[in-house]
Amino acid sequence: RVCDLADKALLDTKLDRMLHHHNALLKGWGAEPVEKKELLDALLEVAPKILPFMEPVWKRLDTLRREGKRILFEGAQGVMLDVDHGTYPFVTSSNTVPGMAAIGSGSSLHAVNYILGITKAYTTRVGSGPFPTELFDETGETIGRVGKEFGATTGRKRRCGWLDLVALRYAVRINGVTKLMMMKADVLSGFKTVNVCTAYQYNGKTITHLPYSIAPEHLHPVYTELKGWEQQLSGITAASGLPETLRQYIAFLETALGVPVTIVSVGPDRTQTIHC
Repeated sequence: RVCDLADKALLDTKLDRMLHHHNALLKGWGAEPVEKKELLDALLEVAPKILPFMEPVWKRLDTLRREGKRILFEGAQGVMLDVDHGTYPFVTSSNTVPGMAAIGSGSSLHAVNYILGITKAYTTRVGSGPFPTELFDETGETIGRVGKEFGATTGRKRRCGWLDLVALRYAVRINGVTKLMMMKADVLSGFKTVNVCTAYQYNGKTITHLPYSIAPEHLHPVYTELKGWEQQLSGITAASGLPETLRQYIAFLETALGVPVTIVSVGPDRTQTIHC
């Protein structure tokens, strides 16, 4: 931990314990072990540069909050990758829900009073896992190409499909979303119709909730077809300029999800963000 840099004796002891374990692994793999003195010297060299910025996170945030400052927590990865609430086992190794903002920062649960959920106008997924609305046709290819749907780190091609309101409603509920931001509305420009999944056919029954165990071969999306918007959106700067069919699409989402969509993205640039 960063605070260990302030105590040379403690740092020395911790390095002994860590290197005893990790050097044994390195030797087993045929790699050179890490020299303790070299590592200790490097840590002691950077310590004076880092320690002035060290402070208990909870204390700093509490001070800012009492001063009336606004604090923004940004989450990483989607809720469906949450280790507890996602599509297990196709998940990440940690919790991605807003509750982790409080837990990870030492803030009170009551301190987080506004949660902005972020969704695309369609659905994507990277890697394996259930994806009921995935498209395997030209439409899916078009969405991926126009939306430049490739992993930012891995470069892997993302799987694309229609918006899944069943999964999105689940995300809204367990995250306690206050308002929604809809990204990439421009990617769907040009489609005469767009589909939205509003329910699943699952084991012969129609359900409107996400089952804990999703067997893709037993689950099929139930779609509502809406009119698309053929107009290009990149030049629109105000909500009043959005096509009527897009506004109907947004209204449909708001009714189904029970939360307002207050921000719509119509392009990749920061300026192409419309507050509704």
